[in-house]
Amino acid sequence: MSYRILGEGKPVRLFVAGLHGEEWKDTSDILEGIEAPQKGSLAVIPLVNKGNYISTLDDNYFTDIGTPIIEAVEELRPEIYIEIHSYSAENLIKLTEPERLDRIGVPAFSRLDHDVLLGSVAPYIRRKYFPQDALCLTFEIQKGNALSRQYAAKIIDQMKEFLSKEDFLKCMLKRYPKQAKKAIEDYRSFYGLSNDDIPIL
Repeated sequence: MSYRILGEGKPVRLFVAGLHGEEWKDTSDILEGIEAPQKGSLAVIPLVNKGNYISTLDDNYFTDIGTPIIEAVEELRPEIYIEIHSYSAENLIKLTEPERLDRIGVPAFSRLDHDVLLGSVAPYIRRKYFPQDALCLTFEIQKGNALSRQYAAKIIDQMKEFLSKEDFLKCMLKRYPKQAKKAIEDYRSFYGLSNDDIPIL
């Protein structure tokens, strides 16, 4: 078993960090120090892989260094799945530009406070291992930015208390209405849903 479980019962959440390369230096300690949620359970993998770098957008990631994630997903069937990554400041525009969808086939990240970025997870794991109503998100922390890391840690701590995607959306629509609406539209586009469908991520 590659994960540690905090709390018990439903909803089941799975948070992972240190997915590849040297990201663990900016992300792993956030999960190492996290406490159990008030309701339900939280499984954490603070460090998936140290050193090797394969993009999570590469399907081979999840059959190679990312296999601990897949094993945890298959065993736990989490309703909420969060990946914590980090990025270099020089890549900010590349990650948030609208052309990202045309360029590499995935939507641009949304920019939150202190250059924390919000987006979906890789299409491979989203489509193959999660039902449509699961909440699957990626948070990106800017490397070398202490405020970005502190704010991300605060968000992750709040994420562990959400009981459903609806809880998350209510919070996001209040705090970040523009970014939340973009995430909803990205979700609809990803699954080919119409505007009449329930707005879930």
